[in-house]
Amino acid sequence: MKVSDLFSVKNKTVLITGGSRGIGLMMATGFVENGARVYISSRSVDVCNKVAEELTSRGPGVCISLPADLQKMSDIEKLAETVKNREPDGLDVLINNSGAITAGPIDSYTKADFVKVLHLNLKSQSLNICIIIFHGFIPLLEKKGTASNPSRIINIGSIAAIVAHDTIFAYSASKDGLHHLSKTMAISLGPHHVTVNFIAPGTFPSEMLGPVIQHFGEHIVNNNPLGRLGSAKDIAGISIYLASKAGSYVNGAVIVIDGGDSVGGKM
Repeated sequence: MKVSDLFSVKNKTVLITGGSRGIGLMMATGFVENGARVYISSRSVDVCNKVAEELTSRGPGVCISLPADLQKMSDIEKLAETVKNREPDGLDVLINNSGAITAGPIDSYTKADFVKVLHLNLKSQSLNICIIIFHGFIPLLEKKGTASNPSRIINIGSIAAIVAHDTIFAYSASKDGLHHLSKTMAISLGPHHVTVNFIAPGTFPSEMLGPVIQHFGEHIVNNNPLGRLGSAKDIAGISIYLASKAGSYVNGAVIVIDGGDSVGGKM
């Protein structure tokens, strides 16, 4: 099989939550530039629309804006219903990418900090995943999936779910919960010809991690075995791999993409 066919995502239909900025935007860009039909969702209507227009202008794929606040059950249900109506032939790839982070020493953490992070990263994202699956998305994914080339669910987490850090308590706990949810879903959805995998990124330039990079960026880079932060091509590449024929037998996996941080930074 040709490499160009093995890693192709041309004409695939993809939905990316949190797709208008950061890692979500990096993935959306990669899919559109390789010929996919990509739906992106985020809370800001203006930003979502602007990003979709810009990515579509680059081609060869297209990007469609579906704004939604994933902290609202009504918006999650509306998003699922809209995609169902617009894509009656099925959905190839679902990427769950929304999240938030609060960092600080244990004695500075407030109840509000914990509630915010756990609500969005674990409760809301888990509800989003489950609603998308159980409110009509299993049939949509099944329509495109086969035993040899299943449909894909890709959940975006963090190396914080794998490596402990003393300032991101709630964030680590929330991502670890999603990590195990992904494994459970992989077992449950495999018979439906749908794979579920978990990408655990290290430090990538994004609005969410902006303050962290601003204050600790030099330290992070200096201690990374590869001596740099993650880039758009890195996260786009791994998500395209999981969505392509090349990743068709990967299921229930946690794929770390951090330049080696999780196995031990430089001394």
